[in-house]
Amino acid sequence: MPGSPDAAKYLWDARRATERIARFTAGRTFDDYLADDMLRAAVERQFEIIGEAFAGLRRADPALATIIPDLARIVAFRNVLIHGYATVDDQLVWGVVARDVPVLLTTLTRMLEEADR
Repeated sequence: MPGSPDAAKYLWDARRATERIARFTAGRTFDDYLADDMLRAAVERQFEIIGEAFAGLRRADPALATIIPDLARIVAFRNVLIHGYATVDDQLVWGVVARDVPVLLTTLTRMLEEADR
């Protein structure tokens, strides 16, 4: 499915970061997240990678980028994490972890599996 090697790399990078978020937060609660500075930093960093990968994907293969639900919002979320670091809303981040990461992981896995066919 990816039309260029760069597009495939961006999808792989985003999936790896999404997998890391899922692994880092497995079995954790919001209170665990709040109490663990290292966990928060790790999760935020992986979201930054996802947003940067999707920004690159949008440049490398705009048509492929349209398949990813909420791509523009994900890139905007990355921008908030980087540029608005002093006002990051932990509850918002945790909501994205709980609600959106599983869906994103499924989408990216499907896209990469289709690319391998």
